[in-house]
Amino acid sequence: MRALVVRLDSFGDVLLAGPAVRAVAAHCSSVTMLCGPRGEPAARLLPGVDEVIVWEAPWEGVDPPPVREADVEDLVRRLREAAFGVALVLTSFHQSPLPTALLLRLAGVARIGAESVDHPGSLLDVRHRRLPGRHEAQAALDTAAALGFLPPAGDDGRLRVLPPPDTVALTGNGPYVVVHPGASAPARAWGAERCAEAVALLADAGHRVVVTGGPGETDLTRRVSGGTAVDLGGRTEPRTLAGVLRTADVVVCGNTGPAHLAAAVGTPVVSLFAPVVPADRWAPYGVPGVLLGDQTAPCADSRARNCPVPGHPCLSEVTGQDVVQAVRKLLEERA
Repeated sequence: MRALVVRLDSFGDVLLAGPAVRAVAAHCSSVTMLCGPRGEPAARLLPGVDEVIVWEAPWEGVDPPPVREADVEDLVRRLREAAFGVALVLTSFHQSPLPTALLLRLAGVARIGAESVDHPGSLLDVRHRRLPGRHEAQAALDTAAALGFLPPAGDDGRLRVLPPPDTVALTGNGPYVVVHPGASAPARAWGAERCAEAVALLADAGHRVVVTGGPGETDLTRRVSGGTAVDLGGRTEPRTLAGVLRTADVVVCGNTGPAHLAAAVGTPVVSLFAPVVPADRWAPYGVPGVLLGDQTAPCADSRARNCPVPGHPCLSEVTGQDVVQAVRKLLEERA
């Protein structure tokens, strides 16, 4: 049976779908992942994915495209030609799977399952209800199980990616701590000054520091590195970044995709976590971690992209020394 797994949003969200993808792959002849352009690099890192279809949905993201009849018709045609026997639609707790399910019905997918709080009519064959307190990765696994896809024997349900390349040529020899100062939304970012302070204090404490960032974050990583750390801003695509994170002792990162990538390669995370989304659903999953940031701040559960509280107090009150102490704690636990 050919299966389709759908996760249409961001890089980190697709990584969190990984355990559910492996569960589906254990029971099907092939797995195709339907994802958006932001999630595509993550989909190509997931074990169990045989093919990736990229489509930008007009109901996802902060700047979604307009509804274009030709785009919808093209997607439906591609899905119909692929003749999927079953589809698992994965969404976050605040998203509806029903627009996607409608397109899958039009494409002739025989069996469709998803988590849904809305009445699905004839769009879903399996309507799963999320259990309270479940992390997003666990909730995706639960939905897969409701559709009949239990994890294979011996699968621990943690995040995982395909083996990354050796990156010692980028990082240099010897142990190091990664600081990733960027974030997918301003409300989730620790200030550049604080990040630079943490880098300097980590270096003073005897750690070698590597700073990472995307192509659009080179000014930020240069500023944070301060001539002290190895600056890899703009020099790592997702597979390479996975390699850098895999061999780090600890990763210091906000609530953004690289935090989940660090978890997927098994590296402990100091999570600078703004509570605009709940940590019990979105914190780095399945690895040792320390959560920093006021989780009871007024911005809690607001899903804001820009901090609605003057001064960004949930993260601005975290100091560089707090990060040094958190790194020390995680290293002592690993010793």
